[in-house]
Amino acid sequence: MSLIEVRRKHFIYEEVRHEFGPAPGRVHHRGAALVVLTNPYAGRYVADIMPMQDALKPLGLEMALDLIRGMGGDPAAIEGYGKGSIVGAAGELEHGALWHAPGGYAMREALGGAKAIVPSAKKVGGPGARLDVPITHKDASYVRGHFDAMEVGVPGAPAADELVFALVMTTGARIHDRAGGLKASEIKGEDGLR
Repeated sequence: MSLIEVRRKHFIYEEVRHEFGPAPGRVHHRGAALVVLTNPYAGRYVADIMPMQDALKPLGLEMALDLIRGMGGDPAAIEGYGKGSIVGAAGELEHGALWHAPGGYAMREALGGAKAIVPSAKKVGGPGARLDVPITHKDASYVRGHFDAMEVGVPGAPAADELVFALVMTTGARIHDRAGGLKASEIKGEDGLR
């Protein structure tokens, strides 16, 4: 049996046009690419799960590129990102952790070498479970205006023997960002933090 068996793909695209106060003068885009996979480790403990992490790398890149295309096709327009996983009830949280490297490195590569760590969230949940995926600026984790989250999920998934992996991207700071701190225009780009 192949370690990677895709059952479904699901995409979410959102345009934020206004949020209280004055009209912002820009449209903020948020998007998510989600994939529902068979969990090859469901219902049993397997000590060495690293082969699946390696096998996920091409899927991670495919999803990142699909998401960029769905958000207009210009990697330079993407400023924020995050990732997440929901593990079906017959799996364990560690199965969701297999998405850390393939999901994160795929987005960094697709976005031309983004520097910041890709924030993530994971949980075990039943069909229809939702997950708040944290978001930060792709080049500097300390840019407060990009601290955000996007709620994602796939209707009816994950079944007990499934995994849902998610990638999230945004095109800018929160609408009416005014909480202070480092601004995107002040990024030095040296360490992924500032």
